[in-house]
Amino acid sequence: MHTVAVLALDRVIPFDLSTPLEVFGRTRLPDGRPGYRIRVCAERPETDAGAFSLRAPWGLEGLGGADTIIVPGTTAPTAPLAPAVRHALRTAAGEGTRIASICSGTFVLATTGLLDGLRATTHWNAAGLLAAAHPDVEVDPDVLYVDNGQFLTSAGAAAGLDLCLHLIRRDYGSAVAADAARLSVMPLEREGGQAQFIVHDHPPAPGAPSSNPCSAGWRTTWTPTSPSPTSPPTPGSAPGP
Repeated sequence: MHTVAVLALDRVIPFDLSTPLEVFGRTRLPDGRPGYRIRVCAERPETDAGAFSLRAPWGLEGLGGADTIIVPGTTAPTAPLAPAVRHALRTAAGEGTRIASICSGTFVLATTGLLDGLRATTHWNAAGLLAAAHPDVEVDPDVLYVDNGQFLTSAGAAAGLDLCLHLIRRDYGSAVAADAARLSVMPLEREGGQAQFIVHDHPPAPGAPSSNPCSAGWRTTWTPTSPSPTSPPTPGSAPGP
């Protein structure tokens, strides 16, 4: 069975932490067996998760022997990385362990030097900060995730779901990944990048006759964190069905 170790660092983002637990925990093989064994690991016995604290059943030793390590994002992406965490991740990488980050977890991998010379992504709002802090990393702010083989990174929040489904497809094929998608909180893996621009009509002024302001050149744009289902695929983004 494939072992996934999820690393819960201080100030971990609960959504990012729960994403691999939800998706990998619901993965079933065609014969009904679970596809993954999950370990939640932490540097210390108690981890600050913002609104609550959590106690992980594994310490950093739980990263050893894992097939995949997932590094969720934190609310303090530029905080110094503990030497023990750096050592554990680099040791695992040296042993060939696949390591993936979700959202601002990319900063952790970049701090270890494991992403030097590689393409990577993170939450669009932190991409500039990542590029400035780690000039040896080629930051792509316009994709859902980047797969470099051993090292993978994803954009913010829901893009972590896309990344996890992509990993399942790599491990067990499209049918198992599709089944996991149906059972988890995300119905389908998406295409496209992080950017989305939606044209909105301006409301008419009070007392003005109803019309279509866009035909007269009026329009606004909105840029949320998730991509449009109709966005064209970009290199490194999730492939189509």
